[in-house]
Amino acid sequence: MSHLPDPTEDLDWSGYVGSIQWHFSENAKKFPDRVCVVETESSKTKERCFTYKQIFEASNVLAHYLCDSGIGHGDIVMIWAHRSVDLVVSIMGTLASGATFSVLDPAYPPVRQKIYLEVAQPRAMIKIGRATDEAGQLAPVVQKYISERLRLKTEVPALRLSDEGTLSGSDSTGEDIFSSVRAKSSAPPDVEVGPDSNPTLSFTSGSEGRPKGVLGRHYSLVKYFGWMAERFELNSRSRFTLLSGIAHDPVQRDIFTPLFLGAVLLVPPKEDIQHERLAEWMSKHKPTVTHLTPAMGQILVGGAVAKFPSLDRAFFVGDILTTRDCRSLQHLAVNVHIVNMYGTTETQRAVSYFEIPSRVKSPNALDEFKEIIPAGVGMKNVQLLVVNLQDKSKLCKVGEVGEIYVRAAGLAEGYKGDKAMNDKKFYNNWFIDNKVWIEADKKESKGESWRKFYKGPRDRLYRTGDLGKYLESGDVECSGRADDQVKIRGFRIELNEIDSNLGQYELIRDCKTLLRRDKNEEPKLVSYIVPESKKWYDWLKSNNLEEVDDKGIEVSQTRYYPKRYRRLQAEIRDYLKHRLPDYAIPSVLIFLEKLPLNPNGKVDKPNLPFPDITDMTEGANEEDLKRWESLTPTEQMVANQWAKLIRGLDPKTIKLQDDFFDIGGHSILAQQMLLQIRREVGANISINTLYEFPSMEGFSSQVDKQLSSTKASFTRVETTDYAKSLDELVKKLPCEFLTANPENLRNIENPTILLTGATGFLGAYIIKEILSRSEGRFRLIAHIRNTKNSKAAFERLKKSLLGYNIWEDSWQGRISCVVGDLSKPKLGVSSETWQNLAREIDVIIHNGAIVHWVKSYQQMMASNVLSTFDAISLCSTGKPKIFTFVSSTSVLDTDHYISLSDRSAASGRNALLESDDMQGSRDKLVTGYGQTKWVSEQLVLAAGLRGLRGSIVRPGYILNDKEAGICNTDDFLIRMLKGCIQLSSRPRIINTVNVLPVNHVALLITAASLNPLPATTLLSSIGTQPSNFVKVIHATAHPRLRMNEYLSSLEYYGYKAPEVDYDVWKKDLEIFISAGGFEKDSEQHALMPLFHFCVSDLPATTRAPELDDRNAVSVLKADSQYWTGIDESTGCGVSREDIGKILAYLIEIKFIPPPFAESKNSRLPKLAFGEYIIASRSLVGGRGGATNTTT
Repeated sequence: MSHLPDPTEDLDWSGYVGSIQWHFSENAKKFPDRVCVVETESSKTKERCFTYKQIFEASNVLAHYLCDSGIGHGDIVMIWAHRSVDLVVSIMGTLASGATFSVLDPAYPPVRQKIYLEVAQPRAMIKIGRATDEAGQLAPVVQKYISERLRLKTEVPALRLSDEGTLSGSDSTGEDIFSSVRAKSSAPPDVEVGPDSNPTLSFTSGSEGRPKGVLGRHYSLVKYFGWMAERFELNSRSRFTLLSGIAHDPVQRDIFTPLFLGAVLLVPPKEDIQHERLAEWMSKHKPTVTHLTPAMGQILVGGAVAKFPSLDRAFFVGDILTTRDCRSLQHLAVNVHIVNMYGTTETQRAVSYFEIPSRVKSPNALDEFKEIIPAGVGMKNVQLLVVNLQDKSKLCKVGEVGEIYVRAAGLAEGYKGDKAMNDKKFYNNWFIDNKVWIEADKKESKGESWRKFYKGPRDRLYRTGDLGKYLESGDVECSGRADDQVKIRGFRIELNEIDSNLGQYELIRDCKTLLRRDKNEEPKLVSYIVPESKKWYDWLKSNNLEEVDDKGIEVSQTRYYPKRYRRLQAEIRDYLKHRLPDYAIPSVLIFLEKLPLNPNGKVDKPNLPFPDITDMTEGANEEDLKRWESLTPTEQMVANQWAKLIRGLDPKTIKLQDDFFDIGGHSILAQQMLLQIRREVGANISINTLYEFPSMEGFSSQVDKQLSSTKASFTRVETTDYAKSLDELVKKLPCEFLTANPENLRNIENPTILLTGATGFLGAYIIKEILSRSEGRFRLIAHIRNTKNSKAAFERLKKSLLGYNIWEDSWQGRISCVVGDLSKPKLGVSSETWQNLAREIDVIIHNGAIVHWVKSYQQMMASNVLSTFDAISLCSTGKPKIFTFVSSTSVLDTDHYISLSDRSAASGRNALLESDDMQGSRDKLVTGYGQTKWVSEQLVLAAGLRGLRGSIVRPGYILNDKEAGICNTDDFLIRMLKGCIQLSSRPRIINTVNVLPVNHVALLITAASLNPLPATTLLSSIGTQPSNFVKVIHATAHPRLRMNEYLSSLEYYGYKAPEVDYDVWKKDLEIFISAGGFEKDSEQHALMPLFHFCVSDLPATTRAPELDDRNAVSVLKADSQYWTGIDESTGCGVSREDIGKILAYLIEIKFIPPPFAESKNSRLPKLAFGEYIIASRSLVGGRGGATNTTT
């Protein structure tokens, strides 16, 4: 269609119109006495006005000082910033020196500030004096980095502009650092820049939790201002506001637009940027133009009554803009034209627009729109291209959803020092050959001096990651981001769709819905709601209700109301039931006074309270205070530690019987709490102890017991007697089983296999192994938990297989699903399904389990042990069945088997035999998981003595897809890789690691299931036992890697991770964990869930016995003979090349960052992953290392 963009059109690639500092200097020369910047009054300061001449001369002084200090083209100057005229001077002075400015916001946490410095590597530092006055000196960690790691050429210790316009830069004791350059204030340095010079370094949130620095270009800073002035009637009489976050790139438009036009910039004090006050400020100071994020717009209108009819234009950018937002603003500003703009840090400017006329001009304009305002069309010489998701050589048609790319000459240069990310986000235009523009530029060139700073025409596209579609008008409508599409219980949910519907409810002023995890680590949809306070009272009156006495609780920069709006919950849910499917209705509604904002003016999602806050947030009453006084010092200390970590929790409300995990704690918080207790009182309590004694009283008693003990610092907790549990269960096993004949499988037309744990990492590859063999003979029934019905179960399974890149359409008719729950009797299936399974199944592969390294035996008994008992019992009814149990080498984690392995190796005898009766683990296993696997193994062996034919397969670490590098990111060894990258070091541990590709383990399990070995006697510690139809199959690597070889692959592929002594590494890990990660903008350390395991004695706890695997060899040979024709009996291992593929995959899914520098030894392999695999990485489960996984 003619109104859609043409991706081959000339977009004025060489149309450079000069730098912003040049345009500013021209205005200063023409209108020296015109007001440039006004700092409006506050409760403590008077109003200050500065002319163009004053700002121009002050910035010239700074520019000359920087140049004389050796700062110039390509150098970065970091500004310790403050919302004031001083920021304007700092920026313009830096630009006039030819350098690049970047901003450090004192509101950011020190860890984030340090990252900015690491990325920027500035050569000069400007500290605005008022920033230090208000926020204090730079944090020690930041100052240390500057002193030790940066090579600054100069520093301005305390920049200030006096009321008279005189610039100073020294602290109170220093000399006038600008004395030598004051005479040069009338003109800037003779420095030239060009379109590809870099004036700005702005930061955007990184997907791995590390902010990325984006280098801007001079071409873009003023390119579109002339067009905007004409299109939106902006001029030198306009009055602009400085409301954007001072370290957020939109602050550039706040400052540069008025300086380009010769207009005035109004700077409000911090105290006026809040609800109600901001509207009053607008009413008093009468700006005509403002730039806002939708979140800042909420602050402007929230609770406000002051009108500001002077406002003519409001430009919104940074998030989705709703009609509700627009109505609220136009209610207060009747003359405002609202312009919704679209852009990113990487596009350097907001590059599209959609205008809504004022109420005066068109009173009903908003009635024509849906809830979300479109992104609009590109500005002059900018295109929004909606690209086909399947074929990027095609643009989408009207109404077809695709991915939005921005095509413009004004795109940013790219990410500083991150070529890999640049290659992923910035593309050469594939619709036309760039040589066309190069040739045209040669003809038009007039030999301009700026061309020495010009790389020539570059027709590039920026991939936004946003989805959108063209409307009939040619405008683009955003359909959300991949980030806003979440999965819960197998359903895809658009968070923006929930917010859109909530926003239309009359009693809701603002809202934000997120997918958060609750205290049980379960995902929940949580909606944070800011009620419309004025309408609330009308609603109470209309419903004959009284106001509840609830003053709210201060939490996360806002106030949470646990009781006041409780009566609204049912109303809101009923309202949503008519608009959304059941699965998309939020399970938790949290009512807040306001949504907290980050310094950039966007909703501060990490600071929104967790759903656990709804469990216990009422303040302490008189009874609580009396109980608090009766607590022991240890109990009070524990309560305080819990309250520090669990948001909204008052320590004085915690009761002795309260369970840490029931009141909002989880495994990650537990690790932090245990570390803090160890530091505070010296008690080294294991996380197993906390799981065994989770109540405040029980845990406190263990702390006291540990402190009073004269024994070693580690207290071992008495655990449930799992061996007695086994003895009771064995008595209840069926007395006999019909023994299956594996030869029958080879004669049945369609053998049927039941698989539990089908959606997990290993389960997925077992499915692939089964369904890829024997010309499609096998039929598979997958046991799936937590789905509504078998159809939903199949969709969940298919999406999991797609996520691992192993789904085949030919499997569609060969897989069926049953919905169940391993923690419930009979695997959680109905009696009818149970009987059907008994009749149909030929083989059961019991692969499902909770994998958790700190929960107790009792906590996992139902899912892990009783499910095994029931799966065995299923084999006693109906036709004879072969039974395969997937166990773990965690059953060998005792000193007995380590010593036995060492003695065998020393004497030259075989390694630990598959026929060992495992009585050496009867009472020595420490982890609940290992105990459940040992009991389950013994149950299977006991059934084997009664005629059940089958196998117990014992894998160690299950690491990777041999071909694609796909792995389970919850695996301990994968977390070790990431943890070492985060710490920039790796521990020296020389133990061998029994690690195998998932493909080989799946092959071995399938081979054992189809070719169970004949009955033989079992070697016992008390002699020999009768013939047993169940055999143990050891899955062991050939050859085995050592841990230090495994971790050394990091440096081999270019990561900075030198080997250090384990004790040094352990100490570094403790320091990192105690610091709390990167606070707002980052994930926790990868090893946090396994922290206690890592710092106890990793060299000892990772020791693994050498394993005999003659049975494994036998079943693989039989598999070759009867089924595959391929002999895999020589075994398999994980090589350095395999680890390279793993790293490449982890980088692709953004689990780890790419290497800082390309390795001299070897480049990471290039692997091709589909968009679905990358997008769905969070949908796939795991096994064999996940900290809390049920498969």
